[in-house]
Amino acid sequence: MNDDFDIAIVGAGAAGVGAARRLSASGLSVLVLEALPRAGGRAWTREAAGLPLDLGCGWLHSAGRNPWTRLAEQAGFAVDRRTPAWGTQYRDLGFTAADREAARAELARWSERLASNPPASDRAADALEPGARWTPYLQAISGFLSGDELERVSARDYAAYDEASTADNWRVPAGYGTLVTSSLPASVPLRLGASVEAIALDQRRVVLRTAAGAVRARAAILTVSTDVLASGAIALPAALDPWRQAAARLPLGNDEKLFLEIVDGHGPFAPESHVIGDPHDPATGAYYIRPFGWPLIECFLGGTGARAASGEGADAAFARAIEQIVRLFGAQARRHLKPLIGSDWTGTPTIGGAYSHALPGFADARLDLARPFDGRLFFAGEATHPSDFSTAHGALLSGIRAAEEAIAALASPG
Repeated sequence: MNDDFDIAIVGAGAAGVGAARRLSASGLSVLVLEALPRAGGRAWTREAAGLPLDLGCGWLHSAGRNPWTRLAEQAGFAVDRRTPAWGTQYRDLGFTAADREAARAELARWSERLASNPPASDRAADALEPGARWTPYLQAISGFLSGDELERVSARDYAAYDEASTADNWRVPAGYGTLVTSSLPASVPLRLGASVEAIALDQRRVVLRTAAGAVRARAAILTVSTDVLASGAIALPAALDPWRQAAARLPLGNDEKLFLEIVDGHGPFAPESHVIGDPHDPATGAYYIRPFGWPLIECFLGGTGARAASGEGADAAFARAIEQIVRLFGAQARRHLKPLIGSDWTGTPTIGGAYSHALPGFADARLDLARPFDGRLFFAGEATHPSDFSTAHGALLSGIRAAEEAIAALASPG
């Protein structure tokens, strides 16, 4: 077995796929090492009830400029361009039109303050209106978008994403995870279940130690999550302590998904509809009902709600989601709801959470983490993108960027 390559890529998620695609025609020998028994990382489509369900990323955010949109179309994947039902509340259940308008107006004022007059503390929470009615709603939104409360979110980081993103959010019915994993070039070898335990540098090679033995390469691209990098799960040379520190300043938030199957007919549930469980509860779930007309409810949990789901277990999380839905739709809805499948990103040791957010005062940590080291180690992943972090397209672009840096470094006579 060949264990000596030009470039080793650590991680087969969207960033690793981006790096592998860029390197596949470079003439360099490349190997991808993935700790999980599957490719895709936080892009994971699982089949349940005969349907492809995304337990991780599921929407082509900023879809008009999202490179995954072009890759999907080139590969023959259907792309659903319908406007999401987000922001609507089916039949105003528990959240009237007037209240939604007031909550959105408060969110807009807060977002404008972040952009035009950010707090000196860089804490997103410090831009909230004191005593405002809809602060719990804004905290829930922060949970969905950043996976954490506003007290732990950098205002500058949040504003950078907000400014760069667009309103185009499309879907791939076959699954975003399916798109990502199918985009890994067949010409690039992939080793699954190959968790990297340590990385060392000798005079000429990067040595990556796994349980199955060592892999040597002229350069390596690390696409592991910030929680893995900061945790010390991979032993690194002491010279990389600044990279660990940068990763610790970009923790993964908590976001989870649950899928409820709709049984015994469709009950009160209309296709392509949406409800917020309780807009006054920062731990609330958001429920996308019958996506694509499928007999499902996709439950989104963020921040406090996601941490509760991870800590208390799947049964409690499903029960809480069903109770929120029943409070809105009535007792008759209960007999139509059956727990189906859920994520546990926080409990996945080789990932450790959902996606990154910068802690207050540390938005520049994204640039710090993205810096190459010694012309041999390169860093990619959604956390290294300055504005498209927390997205699969940010991860893809970061992998391409790291691959180009590695190609240039290996071509350099020095």
